Amino acid sequence: MKLGKRLKQIESMVTSDYTHIWDCCCDHGLLGAALLKRHVAPHIHFVDVVPQLMSELKKKLQRFYLNSSSSWQIHCLDVEALPLEQYEGKSIVIIAGVGGDLITQFVTAIHQNHSTTPIDFLLCPVYQQFTLRQRLIELDFSLKDEVLIEENRRLYEILLVFSPAKTDDKLAKVSPVGELIWQTNTDEQSKVATDYLNQTLNHFQRMQRGGDYDVQHIIDAYRSVTHNHNIYIG
Repeated sequence: MKLGKRLKQIESMVTSDYTHIWDCCCDHGLLGAALLKRHVAPHIHFVDVVPQLMSELKKKLQRFYLNSSSSWQIHCLDVEALPLEQYEGKSIVIIAGVGGDLITQFVTAIHQNHSTTPIDFLLCPVYQQFTLRQRLIELDFSLKDEVLIEENRRLYEILLVFSPAKTDDKLAKVSPVGELIWQTNTDEQSKVATDYLNQTLNHFQRMQRGGDYDVQHIIDAYRSVTHNHNIYIG
């Protein structure tokens, strides 16, 4: 199966700097398999908590990637319990296809369990992007890259961040609403960014009108995007 635009973009953001790639919540292993095919790292780990999914994936990998130059391993466990300390070398943890609340929970737990280990995270939340960004800021994570991608009329943020063992003031900080995702070079990118900003603002304005949540600070933060970039609020 071919990768869709979202997974293809995620796959393209994984460089050969890593010894271990952890493909979490791995969506039938499509992303990890593409990375195996590219031989981008010596070791690729497939992680999911559903035994049946992992059993089926193992059969596929044994069939197609038995002699791959990159080694692969199946881990049927909770993402919070990644055994990173058992493996030497630099790791990147990829979590995509689940909500930002759950990704926030996973990243917090992994960071707490390995607080002295520099780890890169490649994250693509389905919802709750603001929640995730707030937590990354609280944890003092730094930003390597961020991309906005459209697939099947849905818009996704992809964040490449890392938890440095020591704070370096020169490193780019994570923005509460994003910075690079609003910097567009083409009309198509500008339209995607404008659509995404309008959708996001509309979502939080509906929440504010509902009265159950006070999200005015989030609305104000997204409205500030228009002052810094050539983005139009409809």
